[in-house]
This record gives sequence, C-alpha cells and structure tokens, in this order.
Amino acid sequence: MKKLFSILAIIGLLNINNNSLIAQSNNVISSEVASDSLTTDSAMTDSAMTDSAMTDSAMTDSAKEVLPSETNEPSFHQVLKEKFIEGGAGFMGVVLIALILGLALCIERIIYLNLATTDTDKLLSDIDEALKGKKGMESAKEVCRNTPGPVASIFYQGLERSSEGLDMVEKSIVAYGSVQMGRLERNTSWISLFIALAPMLGFMGTVIGMIGAFDAIEANNNISPALVAGGIKVALLTTVFGLIVAMILQVFYNYIISKIDSLVNSMEDASITLIDILARHSGSKNN
Repeated sequence: MKKLFSILAIIGLLNINNNSLIAQSNNVISSEVASDSLTTDSAMTDSAMTDSAMTDSAMTDSAKEVLPSETNEPSFHQVLKEKFIEGGAGFMGVVLIALILGLALCIERIIYLNLATTDTDKLLSDIDEALKGKKGMESAKEVCRNTPGPVASIFYQGLERSSEGLDMVEKSIVAYGSVQMGRLERNTSWISLFIALAPMLGFMGTVIGMIGAFDAIEANNNISPALVAGGIKVALLTTVFGLIVAMILQVFYNYIISKIDSLVNSMEDASITLIDILARHSGSKNN
C-alpha cells in the first residue's frame, strides 16, 4: 500500500510539473505572439507613415511643378503684342510705320555722321608737311583727296583757290562749308516730322476710340462701366504708343543734332587753322 501511495504521489507530482511546464510554454507562446503582433502593427504603422510621407512629398513636388506654370507672367513681347492688337490695327499700324521710317532715317544719319568724322589735327599736320615738300600745293591737295569726310572736301576747295589769295580761300571755305553743313543736316527734318506726327496720330486714335465708346453707349442705351472702361482703354493705347515712338525718335534726333554741331565746330576751327597754315607758307615763300 505504501508503494502504491508513493507511486500515485510521484504520478501526481509529474502531472503538476507537466501542467506548469505547459502553462509556462503557453505563456511564452502568447508573449511571442503578442510581441509579433506588436512588431507587425508597428511595421504597418511605419509603412503607413512612410506612404503618407511619400504621398505628401509627391503632392509637394506636384505643387512645386504646378506653381511655376501658374505664376509665370507673360513676357514683355507678349504684353506689347496684346496691347498693340487691343489698340486696333488702324492707327497703331500707322504709328508703327512712323517708328520704322524714323528709325531708318536715324540709323542712316548716324552711320553717315560717324563716317564723316575726321581727325582734323592729323589732317592739318599732313597738309602742313605736304606744303613743306617739293610739290607743295599738289601734295596737299593729294592728301585732301585721299582723306574721306567733309572737312577734307572743304580743305580741297580752299587749296584750289590758294593761287587767288587768302581772301578767296576764306570765301571758298565758307561757301563750301555751307554746302557740307546742308549735307550733314539732310533728312533731319523728316525725323522731326515723325517725332511730331507719332503723338498726333496717337491722339487722333484716342479721340476716334472715345467716339466709338460713346456710340456703343448710345446704342445700348445704358452706361455700363465695363463698356466705357474697355472703350477708353483701347482709345488710350494709341496715345501711349504714339508717345513712346516720339520719345524714342527724340533721343536719336538729339544725338544726331549734337553730332552735327560737333562736326560743324570742328570744321570751323580746322578752317581757321588751314588759313593760318597757308598764310605762313605764303609768307615764307615771299621771303
């Protein structure tokens, strides 16, 4: 009986140990499952946050791509083209023609005046050296023929009359200087005409545009702010364009006039110096 009770006690202890081991294993498994589930949940949360961040960055990039296209302003050329079309092809076209013709004349005058510019000091020095040579007057004339510009042409005419005395030389220089001055001022009157004509055409376009706006008000029998504002804006565009054309041409015109004045002053000073050189050489020959 004692053996039986001892066997039963051993079996009971074994059962208790097995149950405790099973419970411990179950606790371990449940803790691992819980940790796995937490890890899975955190991974899913991280992936969701990553996806959200990627979505936000993609939206930001797309916004960045959209914003420049939305904030791009039209260029100056596009604005000028639109305003030109809004002003009407009639008077705006006439003002544009005035600008083109005026600029063409200005460019032609500027090129001519720059080519007419001569180093008078060098020319007078060459003439003085030529007069000291054997050929004398012929060498001086050759120097004037080989030098471009109105100053050399005036000197040549003066040297041609050198045999008739200094008074005749002076008269010849003054007379031919007036001719050269007229050539320098050629076409400047047309430039001044386009300067005055451009704003006049602009004002005329404005007046005609205002008349059209009032005609539209009369036809609709209603003073609509949009209708009046649109008509006035279109009318004033011709005035603005005409004033811009006049200002551009005025700048070129003032440069041309100042260049002509500079050339005329240079011709007068050089002519006086030439007469002094001829007087000195004629005096040395008489001696």
